[in-house]
Order: sequence, then C-alpha cells, then structure tokens
Amino acid sequence: MSLNDESQNSNNTRRLELNTFLFLTVFLAPILSIIIVGSYGLIIWVMQMFFGPPTG
Repeated sequence: MSLNDESQNSNNTRRLELNTFLFLTVFLAPILSIIIVGSYGLIIWVMQMFFGPPTG
C-alpha cells in the first residue's frame, strides 16, 4: 500500500463515521425517543382503562 492509498482509506473511514454519527443523532435518536415515550404513555393509558385512574 502506498501512502496515498492509506490517506484515501482514512478519508473514507472518516466520512463513513461522520455519516453514521449524523444518522444516529438526527434520525435514530429522535425517532427512538418518540417511540419509547409514546409506548410508555400507551401502556399507562391502557392500564388506567383496566384498573381505573390513580387514587390519591
């Protein structure tokens, strides 16, 4: 391998890591957080339908 090939490989790796990071932070994290919070709310709502509202 020549020095140019190693430099090109390093640039490709850096670009791949940046694209992966941007995908995770811009798309995956917000979508997962919406799914998790929505699922939790749905579980609480269904439990309240079966067991009644919380009493205090």
